[in-house]
Parts: sequence; structure tokens; C-alpha cells
Amino acid sequence: MNIRLKTLLGATAIVVASALSAHAQTVLKWAHVYEMSEPFHTDSVWAAEEIAKRTDGRYKIEVFPASQLGKEADINQGLKLGTVDIIISGSSFAARDHKPIGVTYYPYVFRDPSHLIAYTKSDVFKRLAEAYEEKTGNHIVAVSYYGTRHTTSNRPIEKCADMQGLKMRVPDVPAYLAMPRACGANTTPIAFAEVYLALQNGTVEAQENPLTTIEAKKFYEVQKNVVLSGHIVDHLNTLVSKTRWASLSDEDKAIFTEVMQEAAARTTKTIEAREIELVDEFKANGINVIEIDKADFEKNVIEKVKLEDFGYEKADWDAIRAIE
Repeated sequence: MNIRLKTLLGATAIVVASALSAHAQTVLKWAHVYEMSEPFHTDSVWAAEEIAKRTDGRYKIEVFPASQLGKEADINQGLKLGTVDIIISGSSFAARDHKPIGVTYYPYVFRDPSHLIAYTKSDVFKRLAEAYEEKTGNHIVAVSYYGTRHTTSNRPIEKCADMQGLKMRVPDVPAYLAMPRACGANTTPIAFAEVYLALQNGTVEAQENPLTTIEAKKFYEVQKNVVLSGHIVDHLNTLVSKTRWASLSDEDKAIFTEVMQEAAARTTKTIEAREIELVDEFKANGINVIEIDKADFEKNVIEKVKLEDFGYEKADWDAIRAIE
């Protein structure tokens, strides 16, 4: 083989290697438990496409909705095991690793969604998120509004005492029990998929969820009253695993952060708008929508349920409440 041919072949090999390198993709898995029709999914898909565009195709993110990679506990475990790179999950699960971050589930800590979003930009959020990251290595990139949790019931409820003895389904998360128990309800942790039937056959008389969930799961079909208890202003975190976050360059970290925060803002806007529409739609459909004496509920919770019982810090609660 002459020198000229060797040189030509060598140059060709370099070009081919460069082309392959330019088209090399890192494939990531993004998992959540929400349905494909929900903004948590549609905005995740949008974010995956945007990240691919803004990184010139260096990342391909596959989004797995509706518990395809497991329930919420499973995908949180998946972050640790490296079987999933990105998830959407509530702070109730983050609190399993760092209890203080769950203070956001203590009833009436937030006034409304705008207060929640202000919290996500505050020093107290930064401190709690960094402490969670120190424990797990996982990085909270963005926070989206999930919805304000309200109550549906066969019994009209206007004040806390009206819940005395009420058989109520509540998720098996300690802080979710605070308001119902402070008001004397008898709580039971029925599986989410079985709630409609349990309400229909009278196993329980009430449940609590955001209005969007009440609509999606058609709980209004088997409940006479939608009670605007507004006891928890709920949210979801977008988390990237320790190993994946560590593998990203500073430039890519900035892109992931920007896109995921844009996606969270899109979701928040969609949920807020839909909640306003649903109050009017429920009323128009003859459902009894009840405004409560929120101060009465809040007073009972503060007097009867201690923050410290859940591993929360009073200083964090005070700092969040003070946010304008």
C-alpha cells in the first residue's frame, strides 16, 4: 500500500469517526405515574423534545407514563438503582429520605398556588432541596403545581366539626392524615384504583384530591358534595438521578434546568386554569360546591396536630408562611 493511499484511508477513517461521534446519542429514561392525557406527561414529552433540540441530538429522552416503569415508590427506587434517569414525583416520597422537605404537606402551609411557586424560588426551598440532595444525590431540577386538594363527601361540610366520625379515604402518607384527623374523621388508606367503588358502595363516605383528579376519576358521580377545603396546595418535583446529573457538563445542566423549569411552568399554568373552569362546571352540572370556614379548619389542625410529629421543623414552616 503506497503512502498516498494510506493517507487517504486515514483521512477517511477520521471523517467517519467524527461523523459517528457527532451523531452519538445518550438515551435517558424519564418515568412518571400520570396518564398520557395529563399535562405532567404532555409537558414531559415537550421537554424531552426540547432537550434533544437544544443539545443537537446528543440526548434522546424516552418518556414512560402511567406507571409503565413502576409505581411512584418503584421509580424513586429506580433513581437509586440507575434503572431510570429522570422522574416526576411528590415531596412526600422525597421526605422518606429527608423528612423536613415534607413540611409542604402540612395543611394550610400555602395560601394558594402562587405562594407555592414563590416558595420554590426561596432560600428555604433551596436549603431543603440541597439537604435532600446531600442525602440521596438526586437533584430537584423543577417543581410544578399539582393541584389544590379538596374534599368530596356525601355529607355537607362547612366547618371542621362537620367531619366528626366521617369515614374518609386518605392516601397512606402521614401528613395527608393531619386535617381529617384534626377534624375527627375516621381515615382509611384504600388503594387509589379502588376509591370510586369504595365511594359507590359506601365503604367510605368521603375522599380528598385536586379538582382535576375528581374530574378525571369521576368521583363526582358517586358523591353529593365537592367541599373546597383547600387543605394542601400540592406539587410535583422533576428529579434527575445522582449518577446522571453528575455525568452532565455544566452547559448541559443549564439546558436541562431551563427546559424542565419551562415545562413545569407550562404544567402549572394548565392546572391552574383547569381548576377555575371546574368549579363552574361542577356547579353547572348540579353538584353542590361548598365554601368552607378555612380559618376554623386551620385553627384545629395547628392546635391538634404537631409539626414535629412528622419530622418537620417549625422554623421551616414559619419561613414558608412568611413568603410573600
